[in-house]
Amino acid sequence: MYIDINCDMGESFGPWRMGADDQVMPNITSANIACGAHAGDPSVMRRTIRLAREAAVAIGAHPGFPDLQGFGRREIDIAVSEVEDSVVAQIGALAAIARTEGMTLQHVKAHGALYNMAARSRSLADALARAVRGFDASLVMFGLPGSPILEAARDAGLRVASEGFADRSYRVDGSLTPRTEPGAVIHDPVIVVERARRMVCDGVVQTADGRDVPLKIDTICVHGDTPGAADLTRRLRAALTEAGAIVQAVAAWR
Repeated sequence: MYIDINCDMGESFGPWRMGADDQVMPNITSANIACGAHAGDPSVMRRTIRLAREAAVAIGAHPGFPDLQGFGRREIDIAVSEVEDSVVAQIGALAAIARTEGMTLQHVKAHGALYNMAARSRSLADALARAVRGFDASLVMFGLPGSPILEAARDAGLRVASEGFADRSYRVDGSLTPRTEPGAVIHDPVIVVERARRMVCDGVVQTADGRDVPLKIDTICVHGDTPGAADLTRRLRAALTEAGAIVQAVAAWR
């Protein structure tokens, strides 16, 4: 039983700071690094890559809509061709900095509204898949189980990793509860860790209304900007290891 723990990182920008990346990094296995569109800048990217290298954590691109003010969480009506071009440019920026630090990318995971919209829209998911395959067909695409993101990636010949969210509420159809709704983000670390354990060990997640639905995952996401993220990720990794899971970056076992 293998599982990857991923976290969105490098989401600071200039003098503005987001998350406790240096404290969280040692507890995860894959880092999704912002590429300068929704957050991040070249210096933050380099700093985050170095943190990952020191902690032996795999790195991936975390492209989002070009929306610094909205942190990439606002849905934007944009042509799929523009999305494809933007994603290629974002992956390329991170990959270039990674190369100067002696690292290569493992995966791509879309951010925020782009992730959510591509999980509903096959045309948008196809644009993501084309961007990733065009840049590097060896990259792994992260996405919600059963979503158009993974379907498009598979059809493009990419490897995929089904992703679960330890600190997010789910709907019955397996989609995430929108952040605009109460209870969308779960803050109690005891509940978060137990939900993660059930996802990994039992292949189920409890929905907001208390029902268990199937959820087979390869990687589980925690958010670095969650209060107490460092302690949460330590507890999560320890609990999964104790439950018998082998916690490794997804490329090591897929």
